[in-house]
Amino acid sequence: MNATHPVTSFFGVAHSGAHILLIVLLAIGAHTGVMLVRALSRRLSAESRPRARRKFRSVVSLTSSTLIFTLYFGAFGLILRELGISLTAYFASASILGLAVAFGSQGLIQDVVTGLTFIFSDLFDVGDMVEISGQSGVVRAIGMRFTELESAVGARINIPNRSITNVINYPRGYLRCIVDVRLLGSTEARTQAEQSANELMASAAAQFPAIMVAPPSVEGRFTATSGVEYLRVKFRIWPGRGAPIEGPFRQELLQVLKAADSNYADWMVSINYEVEKAAPPPTPPALPRFGLKRSR
Repeated sequence: MNATHPVTSFFGVAHSGAHILLIVLLAIGAHTGVMLVRALSRRLSAESRPRARRKFRSVVSLTSSTLIFTLYFGAFGLILRELGISLTAYFASASILGLAVAFGSQGLIQDVVTGLTFIFSDLFDVGDMVEISGQSGVVRAIGMRFTELESAVGARINIPNRSITNVINYPRGYLRCIVDVRLLGSTEARTQAEQSANELMASAAAQFPAIMVAPPSVEGRFTATSGVEYLRVKFRIWPGRGAPIEGPFRQELLQVLKAADSNYADWMVSINYEVEKAAPPPTPPALPRFGLKRSR
C-alpha cells in the first residue's frame, strides 16, 4: 500500500496525511509568530520612556499590527494553496475573494495611511491623554485599523482610524479643574474656610478616585486685581469627568461656608477648566570646551 495514498479531500481535491500535517503546521506557525510579535511589542511598549521618545512606542504598535496582519494573511493563502486553490485566484481582483479583499482594502488602506499620518504628524502617540470622537482616554495602541484607548474606568475603546476627524491632546495627561473660593470675614474665618476646603478636597478624592489622574491640591490664597482674596483648589481629572466636582463637592463646600457665614452666595464658588501646557524640556548642561593652550 502506498504511504501517500489520499486519506481525505477538500473542495474535491484529495490530500495525503503529509498535506494535512503541513496545513496544521502552517496554522500553528502563523499563530506562534503572531504571539511572538505581540509579546515583543508589549515588552518594547512597557519600557519607561520620556515623552520625547513616545514616538518609538507608536511606531512599534503600528509595525506589530502590520506584521500580525501579514502573517495571518500569508498563512491563509498558503493553506488555500495546499487545499488546491490557486494563489492567483486568492489575490486576483477578478475572483469573488479578490473582489472582497479589494473592497475591504479600500478601508484598510485608508486606515493605515491615517494611522501613519497620526504618528508622523505628532497629533498623538502611545501614552498620550486624548479625546477622540467624544471618547477620552490614554492611547494604548495605534494599529493598522484601529486606535485603542483606555478610559478612566479601564475600558478599552477601539476607534477606526478613518473615522477620526478631530483630536484633542492633553499634553500633561490630565485636565485641570480649578475651584476658586471667595474668602469672607476675619482672618480666623478665612483660615477655617481654607481648612474646610482642604478636608472636602481629600474626601472628594477618596470618594471619586476614578475621575482623578493625580492627587488634588490646595494652591493657596491669591488676591485678584479687584482686591478680593480667593482660595484656589486644583483637581487633576480625566476629561469629561468633572461632574462630581461641579455637583457634590461644590454643594458640600457651599453648605459648610454658608453655615459659617450666611453672606456666602452660590456664585462665590466658581469652577473653571484649563488644559495645562507641557513642561518645556530641560536645558542640557553646557559641555566643557577643550582646546590647546598656545605656548609662548
